[in-house]
Amino acid sequence: MSQANIAKKAELVEVYAEKMKAAASIVVVDARGLTVEQDTVLRRNLRGADVEYKVVKNSILRRAAEAAGLEGLADVFVGPTAIAFSNEDVIAPAKTLHDFAKTADALEIKGGVIEGAVASKEEIVALATLPNREGLLSMLLSVLQAPVRNVALAVKAVAESKDAA
Repeated sequence: MSQANIAKKAELVEVYAEKMKAAASIVVVDARGLTVEQDTVLRRNLRGADVEYKVVKNSILRRAAEAAGLEGLADVFVGPTAIAFSNEDVIAPAKTLHDFAKTADALEIKGGVIEGAVASKEEIVALATLPNREGLLSMLLSVLQAPVRNVALAVKAVAESKDAA
C-alpha cells in the first residue's frame, strides 16, 4: 500500500475518532439488504433528525473506536456496518433507526454508544422507546402541575359547598 493511502486512512481514523469523542450518542447498524429507495428514505429521516449517517470500513471504525477510548465498541464492527452520530440529541439516532427498522426488516441495530458508554443492542432499543426531550419535559411539567391542580380543585369544591350552604 502506498504512503498516500496509509496517510488517507490515518486521517480518516483521526476524523472518526474525533466524531466518536464528540458524539452524544452513536448507533451502529447493519444496513445490508436495504433497497435504494429504503436507504434514501432512511438517510432523509436521519438528516431531518440532525443525525450524521455514514457507511465506513470496519478496520477504520475499529481503530477510531480504540483511539476514542471505546474499545468495547470494536466487537460490533463485523460485517457490513453503517454508523449514525448525533452531537446534540442522545435519543435521535436510536429512535430514528429503531422506528425505521420496524418497517424495514433488513436494518439491524448492532449496538452503540450512549454519552460515552458502550451500549448493547438492547440498551439502544430501550433508549429508542423513550420519548424525546420535549415529551419528557411535558411529562415532567404535568407531574409538577398535578398537586397544584388538585389543591385548586379542593379549594374550589370547598368554596362551592359553602356557597350552597
